[in-house]
Amino acid sequence: MASHRKSRPAGTRVAGIRTPALATAALTSVALLSQTANASPSTDDRPSLEEVEKKVDDLYRQAESATENYNAAKEKTAKQRKRVDTLLDDVAKRTQELNEAREELGTFAAAQYRTGAAAPDTATFLLADTPQDYFDQTQLMDRLTGRQKEAVDDYFTQQSATMKKRQEATQSLETLTESQNDLQTAKSTVQTKLSDARELLSKLTAEEKARLAAIEKRKQEEAARKAAELARQQAEAEAERQRQEAAAQQQQESSESASDSSSSESSDSSASDSSYATKAEKALAFSRSQIGKPYVWGATGPDSYDCSGLTQAAWKAAGVDIPRVTYDQVNAGTTVSLANAQPGDLIFFYDDVTHVGIYIGNGMMIHAPKPGTYVREESIYYDGESSIHSVVRPA
Repeated sequence: MASHRKSRPAGTRVAGIRTPALATAALTSVALLSQTANASPSTDDRPSLEEVEKKVDDLYRQAESATENYNAAKEKTAKQRKRVDTLLDDVAKRTQELNEAREELGTFAAAQYRTGAAAPDTATFLLADTPQDYFDQTQLMDRLTGRQKEAVDDYFTQQSATMKKRQEATQSLETLTESQNDLQTAKSTVQTKLSDARELLSKLTAEEKARLAAIEKRKQEEAARKAAELARQQAEAEAERQRQEAAAQQQQESSESASDSSSSESSDSSASDSSYATKAEKALAFSRSQIGKPYVWGATGPDSYDCSGLTQAAWKAAGVDIPRVTYDQVNAGTTVSLANAQPGDLIFFYDDVTHVGIYIGNGMMIHAPKPGTYVREESIYYDGESSIHSVVRPA
């Protein structure tokens, strides 16, 4: 017998209660949304430790580049301010002399007026800034004595020179303003990059910081290994050079004339090498005495340094003036190969030449690395072999 009971709608039980299919779908959606909301979004979106490390390194690099721009703008601003001050002093002096010349012309004009030799308005016009047109129109010059004509000529000469200096001062002031704007822009860029780097590092957990330190340690160990390898190669090259020199000396001794001539050339070369070594020793002694002092961008000592500030101060201690910024320091000397690098040479880094250290031999250097660090002795491969740009001998 057929049942008259209505069929139950399809559904499921939730907590012992039968629910229709539509309600089930709604509950399922709510559950999924709840799971999504409770899931930690930072797990997928958070950058890896390697990405953080690269980003921080890039920010420090960009900050160092901005620091060199700041240094260049600061130096330009200082020079421009000095020029403006000189021009303004010159203009003030010339203006005083011009006023004295104008008074002398006024005396001449007044004298001519009293004797009836000139029109009554002559004195007034001579006291004006540009009496030349008046002279041309009235032929007053014909009535002036030789001394008076000389005074008039001198007045016009001084007036022209003073106007020119005033224009130069105005242009220099405009250039100074531009330099000051560049200085402020570079300063803001440095501060922004360093702030971004510190913010990234502050978000690392203690475990991540420990892992980052371990990565840095492995990099330092690899850099030290490469430095030792370079030291070995340089030692072998030096031994070979000495062997060849000894062989050449023996060959030269077989001929007295050849010996005399070559002896003179060898003496000149030795004197040159000795002179550089003496200066380099002083530069290195200064650099070593700065180890432990903090890196501060834009600093030139004596309490803190940035990279180019340290190298400039080191060579200044040796009696050699080199430019302030890396972009100029790289051109302030003779470029040599890394294999022929000698203590005292400057080692430049990166394609944009934004970092520099002073070579001490055996693949090592002294440099001011970056914000948060101190002047230290380190492998020239501290940031990988490809980061080395060039080697320059500054004296």
